[in-house]
Amino acid sequence: MDRIAQAGPFEVAGLPLHPLLVHAVVVLTPLTVLALLLGAFWPAARRRLGVVTPLAALAVLVLVPITVAAGQALAIVVGPTPAVERHHALGLMLLPWAIALFVVSAAQWAWYRFGRPRVARRGGGTRAVGVVLAVAATAVGAGTLITIVLIGDSGARAVWGGLVGS
Repeated sequence: MDRIAQAGPFEVAGLPLHPLLVHAVVVLTPLTVLALLLGAFWPAARRRLGVVTPLAALAVLVLVPITVAAGQALAIVVGPTPAVERHHALGLMLLPWAIALFVVSAAQWAWYRFGRPRVARRGGGTRAVGVVLAVAATAVGAGTLITIVLIGDSGARAVWGGLVGS
């Protein structure tokens, strides 16, 4: 118990918090992207998911800077290596994508929950907004997933590159 109390803000029982947080981000982010894309292209899924997608995107948005900070704390312990520096640089690229993921998912939910019904009642065209949201969801989803894969690959190489493979 005493060891837990003495641990730094990015450690639990003397172990770095970064790997645990990374797993949360690596699982939640693609699931959120999947929910966003399902909501963009499948109305039944959009109705069932409701506010869950923007809430998941908000969780990603909160987790990403905490994970980066925990990674920076771990990098100080590990020391500067080219692999760690590359992983760090790629890790910093995720925050803008996490912001975009939240914005697009919140816009999609708000449009289909509030905006579309109001515009449709007035006889306005709603298709163009749906198309724009679908394009935005696709672009943000692809960018986010590509960034996650690049970060994960560089992190795995930073940890295992000298031990396994090349």
